[in-house]
Amino acid sequence: MRRFLLAGIALCFSALVAGAATLEAVTEHGTVRIGYIGGQAPFASSEPGADPVGYAVDLCDKVADEIEHYVPELKREYVELKLADGFDAVKNGKVDLLCGAITVNLERREIVDFSQPIFLTGATALLRKDSPSYLQPLFLDEPAVRVVNQGTTSKREIGVRANTTTEATLRQALALEESKMKIADFETHEEGLAALEDYKIDAYFADRALLISLAMRARDPSSLEVGDRLFSHEPYAIAVRRNDADFRLVVDRALTGFYKSDDFLPLLTTYFGSEAPMLHTQVIMEHVP
Repeated sequence: MRRFLLAGIALCFSALVAGAATLEAVTEHGTVRIGYIGGQAPFASSEPGADPVGYAVDLCDKVADEIEHYVPELKREYVELKLADGFDAVKNGKVDLLCGAITVNLERREIVDFSQPIFLTGATALLRKDSPSYLQPLFLDEPAVRVVNQGTTSKREIGVRANTTTEATLRQALALEESKMKIADFETHEEGLAALEDYKIDAYFADRALLISLAMRARDPSSLEVGDRLFSHEPYAIAVRRNDADFRLVVDRALTGFYKSDDFLPLLTTYFGSEAPMLHTQVIMEHVP
């Protein structure tokens, strides 16, 4: 029994040591591996043959700048991942940072750790301006009087990206209400947008910050509107490996330093336009230690 107990303690200790070695591994290889979730503009997206771009990717690059103080001539390797695989990639050491529109919750914290928040939003819906009238009071604080397309039958179906926290929120809400609404899962936000524009669904449900960017890429942005009633609290952060407080401190130090710099507001303006001053105040007030 004593032998088994000692063996168990040794295994736990080994796991802790392995988890605490992120910076050492980056130093050894001279490379930081930045994972990102594609198709999440304006937070993370990419084109074939090009490095990823986006607000979260830029913040991960600021973290890499901080790591470069410890590892001169640091190289950066970008790894595109699906959300369903991203957290295991961090846990198993495939990537050192995971960037994107990544919500912090307790279930995910069983697998990975998180930096201090980088953004705060909530889930709502993207509607056509002629979407069925029953949806407008659900998602709009002040529904406008408008003409609904009488020639279009309501699908009683709301789209959402599969394997996201917003999908879980939507399913829970409909279950509690015993609603007859159906949920259509999509692999990408772009597929959901196309289905909404083609009248295959009545609304598309996602985080508001993502929907604003998505609506701008629509065939006719003026025909759509983003809900202003939020149905969840979605703090975004950068995922890192568990049991590595030293590396998380490096990440948080980089974020805090950048938030307090003169370069932060211009970055917010690049990705969020007129909402940037409000977002800047929110981050400074809520997320800077």
